[in-house]
Amino acid sequence: MQARRPNPPDWGQLYEVAAGQGGYVTTRQAQEAGYSLPLLTHHVKQGRLQRARRGVYRLAHYPAGEHEDLIILWLWSEQEGVFSHETALVLQELSDALPATYHLTLPAAWARRRLRVPPLVHLYYADVAGADRTWAGGVPVTSPIRTLADCATSAVLPEFIHSAYREIQERGLAAPTELRDRLSPLFVER
Repeated sequence: MQARRPNPPDWGQLYEVAAGQGGYVTTRQAQEAGYSLPLLTHHVKQGRLQRARRGVYRLAHYPAGEHEDLIILWLWSEQEGVFSHETALVLQELSDALPATYHLTLPAAWARRRLRVPPLVHLYYADVAGADRTWAGGVPVTSPIRTLADCATSAVLPEFIHSAYREIQERGLAAPTELRDRLSPLFVER
């Protein structure tokens, strides 16, 4: 039986993946498009790719976008992470919190992994169901109600929690009954 030959490099495929991720790709995604590690290194030396962090590359001439720092972190998490807590408050414009760190929730099973956590990243470990996820700024974030619940059970300042609660109500991001049912055990509006 013949050994399987690797795919030939396909810049179009690489570009298509990167276009959906703010111009970034992971090593694995590049390999699926036919780019070996030596070929990736060659393209970095030639200036076609830039190394954003270990395992994450940026197409050099791709237009800069908003929230690139978050996209890099999401790709670092193997696209398993979801931005949560104060980071989700900001991305969904639910409060004027200015967190000093990025808040990222990884699957609970990841708690056993030994990770080299990027600077300024605070990790949480929990399984976030599909209904508790949404998208903002090209990255996954916890839903408004899940965000509020997470903030209510962590050290987020009460004024940010109350502001987010009012925003969710005013913008109709959740039904009043859903707000009451999901949050009443954790949070009472003042």
